[in-house]
Amino acid sequence: MSFDKKGQHKEQSDLQDKVLFVNRCAKVVKGGRTFSFSALVSVGDGKGRLGIGFGKAADVSDAIRKGTEAAMKNIRSYPIGEITIEHEVRGSADGTEVLIKPTDEGTGIIAGSYVRILLEQLGVKNIVAKVLTGRNPANIVRATIDALEQLEPMTAKAGV
Repeated sequence: MSFDKKGQHKEQSDLQDKVLFVNRCAKVVKGGRTFSFSALVSVGDGKGRLGIGFGKAADVSDAIRKGTEAAMKNIRSYPIGEITIEHEVRGSADGTEVLIKPTDEGTGIIAGSYVRILLEQLGVKNIVAKVLTGRNPANIVRATIDALEQLEPMTAKAGV
């Protein structure tokens, strides 16, 4: 990761960010309602690197910017093969479960909305995924990341 003179992240051309979810929260005070926003953002390069960030602010654009910065700091590499992942994985977060299975070439990405976005940004071409329980977008994303963290390269599994 590169930084400019002020210590902030430079835009990297290979990383693409995607806003997954924006939530508006209202606080009722004496003078009326005060709104705040939160944004869940993913950043990926399509070559096995993916990061997730959560930002909160009084303005939507600031929340997205903070989420993108947090995602840039959270980028991790995941072992994906040429065509698909090496083995089946299951991830969970706060009662939400996600199942991810490898498939043959030509299948494409068969997954729900949030899981599909993450897998596309990761660079997987052929995969099947299913959200087994839960509907909260933040928990679905966290469960997907938990499943991806369980991926092991085939060489590590074989003991080579």
